[in-house]
Amino acid sequence: MSTQSAADAPVGASHRDSPVTLDKQTPEEHPSHRWWVLGVIAIAQLMVVLDATVVNIALPSAQKALDFSDGNRQWIVTAYSLSFGSLLLLGGRLADLIGRKIVFLIGVVGFALASALAGAAQNFDVLVSGRALQGLFGALLAPAALSLLNTTFTDSKERAKAFGIYGAIAGAGGGIGLLLGGVLTEHLSWRWTLYVNLVFAVIAFIGGMTLLRKGAPAARPRLDVPGTVLVTAGLFSIVYGFSNADSHHWGSPLTWGFLLLGVVLVAAFGWWQTRAQHPLLPLRVLLDRNRGASFAILGISGVGMFGVFLFLTYYLQLSLQYNPVKTGLAFLPMIGSLMVAAQLATNNLLPKFGPRPIVPVGMGLAGVGMAWLTTLDLNSTYAANVLPPLIVIGLGLGLVMPTVMSVATAGVHADDAGVASAGVNTMQQVGGSIGTALLNTLAASAATSYLHSHAHSGTPAQLVAAHAQLHSYSTAYWWSAGFFAVGTVLAALMFRSGRPEQSPAGEAQAVHM
Repeated sequence: MSTQSAADAPVGASHRDSPVTLDKQTPEEHPSHRWWVLGVIAIAQLMVVLDATVVNIALPSAQKALDFSDGNRQWIVTAYSLSFGSLLLLGGRLADLIGRKIVFLIGVVGFALASALAGAAQNFDVLVSGRALQGLFGALLAPAALSLLNTTFTDSKERAKAFGIYGAIAGAGGGIGLLLGGVLTEHLSWRWTLYVNLVFAVIAFIGGMTLLRKGAPAARPRLDVPGTVLVTAGLFSIVYGFSNADSHHWGSPLTWGFLLLGVVLVAAFGWWQTRAQHPLLPLRVLLDRNRGASFAILGISGVGMFGVFLFLTYYLQLSLQYNPVKTGLAFLPMIGSLMVAAQLATNNLLPKFGPRPIVPVGMGLAGVGMAWLTTLDLNSTYAANVLPPLIVIGLGLGLVMPTVMSVATAGVHADDAGVASAGVNTMQQVGGSIGTALLNTLAASAATSYLHSHAHSGTPAQLVAAHAQLHSYSTAYWWSAGFFAVGTVLAALMFRSGRPEQSPAGEAQAVHM
């Protein structure tokens, strides 16, 4: 029988009564406590998710204050994604082995301290070091938070609501980060895009200490050290290789060399997992058809989502001359439609129809919205031309994100919940890193080609440059739409038909200590 640590039970859970199944709860449980737990988890997750974009708007101000070069600017973002993406699986397994509460709290405190270090940085090196440490502690925090959600909400209806909220935060966090980054940068300082994490961390830490129970897993298998080294080095190489594509060409050994090394190491990791006595990522986590499909869709949507957040931000600021705050506000309707669709998907659609019709429709809507953005030009207005596709994209992502997150973690044995949750975050992070490098490179190449082909057209140079920017954005939107189209087909083929099966009772059982 799978066991669940007492660390992962909400306050009010019985210490002595029979195990909790997916559809029943013991009389002693207090449902309200579980929703407070969700609030704590949501705050912590929001802190991690928005940190991927909240610093972006502040970069020009930070660069001016600390006087670092354009070539070094990317490392403020890359340092975070490198450590976060490469250490997620290790963080998830540590949550399973040590206890989710302690790993969650360590992640919260460490993330706060790293944010304070980066915010107080007086030079480039300290800022990059702080961002790398943020990624490290985020890799502990994110999978622990999702696995706590997975093991806390076992009732099917409550689980649907909880994952709807969590998925909405995961999908909307980037847009919230842009808005918050704009407000803080414009009215306070770029440093407050980092200091703001201290506010989130204090709330999450107090809530975690109060609402999560102490305890440790009943069984403590040894950590798979060879597997940890292989997958950490492999994911680092993949993320680093794609990150280098921003500053180097694809033919550079620093790009393809690290990508090749990463693929080899990840393949070696997969081989080792079939032989390890205590595998870091048990293959039983991946072999379920719906779960494997969910991981694939998370990666693809991570690539596609990058187009709307980054390139639409550039368009609003550089082409329509929006200030940072107005740029952030422009994303709010997308966030609103995403949250509405997320609740509809998890509470009403998923229990009735299963993921197969929902995810393809969501991916298709997101793709249509991205293609719609290619019509934007210098004369476009927000209400007529930007708002409609943003709402469509939000609806699409709202159908996809909470659905695949719920399916990806449903039915996982309690002692694998952390590493399964880490797999969800890993696919998003690796997908986002690929999107960052690939779409940036394609957009830059498109802009260069446009400038060369129109250099002697007789059009004023300033106007040619503006149209070159538009052409680069459209290229990124078309590629993003293409990724969503591929995801639509894969989702339709990979997911099983019918309503999701409930997990066996044994998988949801909790043994209290």
